[in-house]
Amino acid sequence: MEKLRAAILGGTGMVGQRFIALLHDHPWFEVKVIAASPRSAGKRYEDAVGGRWKLEVPMPEEVKDIVVKDVSDVENVAKDVDLCFSAVDMTKDEIRSIEEAYAKTETPVISNNSAHRWTEDVPMIIPEINPSHAEIIEAQKKRLGTKRGFIAVKPNCSIQSYTPVFYAWREFEPYEAVVSTYQAISGAGKTFKDWPEMEGNVIPYIGGEEEKSEKEPLKVFGHIEGDRIVNYEGLKITSQCIRVPVLYGHTASVFVKFKKDPTKEELISAMESFSGEPQKLGLPSAPKQFIKYLTEDNRPQVQLDVNYENGFGVTVGRLRPDSVYDWKFVGLSHNTVRGAAGGGVLCAELLKAKGYI
Repeated sequence: MEKLRAAILGGTGMVGQRFIALLHDHPWFEVKVIAASPRSAGKRYEDAVGGRWKLEVPMPEEVKDIVVKDVSDVENVAKDVDLCFSAVDMTKDEIRSIEEAYAKTETPVISNNSAHRWTEDVPMIIPEINPSHAEIIEAQKKRLGTKRGFIAVKPNCSIQSYTPVFYAWREFEPYEAVVSTYQAISGAGKTFKDWPEMEGNVIPYIGGEEEKSEKEPLKVFGHIEGDRIVNYEGLKITSQCIRVPVLYGHTASVFVKFKKDPTKEELISAMESFSGEPQKLGLPSAPKQFIKYLTEDNRPQVQLDVNYENGFGVTVGRLRPDSVYDWKFVGLSHNTVRGAAGGGVLCAELLKAKGYI
């Protein structure tokens, strides 16, 4: 099969780097174009990144000599590719504008950014949960005046450790939840080398993160009405989001109330047996088992579990009754794989399998 040609918009940043690493040897997509800010444009990718390669895996050889383009030169970037993965670092208004500009060149845009998550006809997809939201793309294309070009987004990294669990439990009707997330520094695009003051430190604030953690699951669980996606109203979530001295992995401490009265065994079974379209379609990046329950009292742990299913799966532990809520548990997901670039790659795989790309 001939691979589709991909551009990485914002390819020098941490999420852009993760896109590049994940697409190395991908069976369906290959990186042909890398675009970034004007200060990187015209340089070989290896030179543009310089000493700022932030991942634990080496930079793929095949991208080192790609000459970086200016991300704002939309026509020039789009002319040689079949789709774009967006991880640009701009203001929200600038991101909205540039992603629509790329879509209007008839290039599908799969975005890691938050700018379009609340655009009513842009699907915000966790592929195992709401693949049917892709159907809104037809309404979006009418608005944009395109035949093939559109924007799809993946949700925030902070919601991945618990939103799939709530969905796996939907038959028991969870209706209220308290979520505290303990978020890795790579979620801010940083390593300990960049951010030494995070060593041995905890910061009880991450700008905008609590609103995303509370609201985004409701769009993911929502439904299409006409030319927009309407939020689910059957669940209320309140959250606190805390930055902790961990490189990769967002941990969530979760309390939940149900309308029904499930047993522990039913809850574990619902998680472990849960699968969705990526598993049915056998998508290249799909975890074989999306959610894994760990029985040990001291799991999940970042050092032991963050790379479960190559970072595309979610691990859960410490499920037990609560004295105020019904049940409580701890969830863990890889914030730059499932939570960021990997979620985007899986979304693109889903949209290709369904004929949108």
